[in-house]
Amino acid sequence: MKNRVVLVTGGMGGLGESICLKMADQGYTVVTTHTRDNAGSEAWLEAMGQRGYRFHAFPVDVADAEDCERMALLVQDKVGSVDVLVNNAGITRDMTFRKMTKVDWDAVIGTNLNSVFHMTKPFVDSMAERGWGRVINVSSVNGQKGAFGQTNYSAAKAGMHGFTKALALEVARKGVTVNTISPGYIGTRMVTAIPMDILETKILPQIPVGRLGRPEEVAGLIVYLASEEAAFITGANISINGGQHMF
Repeated sequence: MKNRVVLVTGGMGGLGESICLKMADQGYTVVTTHTRDNAGSEAWLEAMGQRGYRFHAFPVDVADAEDCERMALLVQDKVGSVDVLVNNAGITRDMTFRKMTKVDWDAVIGTNLNSVFHMTKPFVDSMAERGWGRVINVSSVNGQKGAFGQTNYSAAKAGMHGFTKALALEVARKGVTVNTISPGYIGTRMVTAIPMDILETKILPQIPVGRLGRPEEVAGLIVYLASEEAAFITGANISINGGQHMF
């Protein structure tokens, strides 16, 4: 494999961090993004460096189209053309629809769904021109089955796959694949912070394999979808949820 560049949005921590690490281990040059108010970004890069990883990081508001365009130009100038784009950035604003405000709705749609357009737009044409590229959108099991208190999140995550299918049709003959993955409950810090009694009585009983997923398992799926061997997979939504939701 030639030295390819992968850009992972929201790569500092949680699932995004595992994706960055796994892709680096496969020989990719890794670029990640972080929010403009992320005061811990330098410390994170230093910690990764102490582990032997050299990542490129750029601040950006993924909900802002102009900011994404600016960041894309910087990446091109300082790192090079992006071959693999992983749209991983996301937030939650969980509450029942009755309590949800327009601000709560817009925040989640902007960061989780609009960002997919904002980040893909500056890179996909260049992929098509070079005749090779991968766009991988990180959705959620809750975008497939819905979840109480997540009308905004479920709508955004479901919308990601509609985007995937349409764009996949447009760029398939250009050597670019576009796919969605839909993880279930993964053992990130956010999930493991859930009280143990809730995990054991409410969440794990829904998962036939009887455990949380591991971030590196999801990252491994992304490595595969970015590979040459996955060139015949496009427009797909691959579930990785331990059997929690089958369809």
